[in-house]
Amino acid sequence: MASLLLVEDDERIRGAVIRALRDRGHVVESTGTALAGLQQVLDRRPDLVLLDLGLPDLDGVELLRMLRAVSAVPVIVTTARDDDGSIVRALDAGADDYVVKPFQAGQLDARIRAVLRRAGGPDGDVAPIVVGDLVVDVRTHRVTLAGAEVPLSPKEFELLAHLAARAGTVVSKRELLAEVWQLPYGGSDKTVDVHLSWLRRKLGESAGEPRLLHTVRGVGVRLAGPA
Repeated sequence: MASLLLVEDDERIRGAVIRALRDRGHVVESTGTALAGLQQVLDRRPDLVLLDLGLPDLDGVELLRMLRAVSAVPVIVTTARDDDGSIVRALDAGADDYVVKPFQAGQLDARIRAVLRRAGGPDGDVAPIVVGDLVVDVRTHRVTLAGAEVPLSPKEFELLAHLAARAGTVVSKRELLAEVWQLPYGGSDKTVDVHLSWLRRKLGESAGEPRLLHTVRGVGVRLAGPA
């Protein structure tokens, strides 16, 4: 059972989704505007947000950017917009998944469970991952290096957590785009490169002098402790 916040302005859709998800054991709260949704995330701290893009007071992508500035709560976009541009903008803004209306309640419930598994909650009792003196706590979204906390954006954390879960293994950029950015049909390697650069800087290293993040040219990147 998860605590969900549905941000949807269409009352008919909102009622149907709430009933379907409650029937599947979830606790569901809802609102019809972006700013009210932002306030509820801050006040209620749901396990996951279901976000429509066509909101009356603010575009959903803009709300998503605002959410990502203050919270790492998982977000599934639920919208009628099915064009590539809308999908890419939402995923780049920090969405964890993207579901196009109309959708089946069972499919949405499966997506919710999958996203929560990746996020380690709400019932996920996941032990921190330790790689050398790096500690990645998926449950609390906290990273420490040699005992000092490392502040990361939600997407930087997802990238690091994915690599940490596969420590010692070379992970391709294609896999990172599919699993971290939810772009299974490919995307720009530049997106991965930029986030890796930001991660390296925050971990006190560089591509030229790697300590934890090692690039394997033409293959991908490996997270490993110092030899």
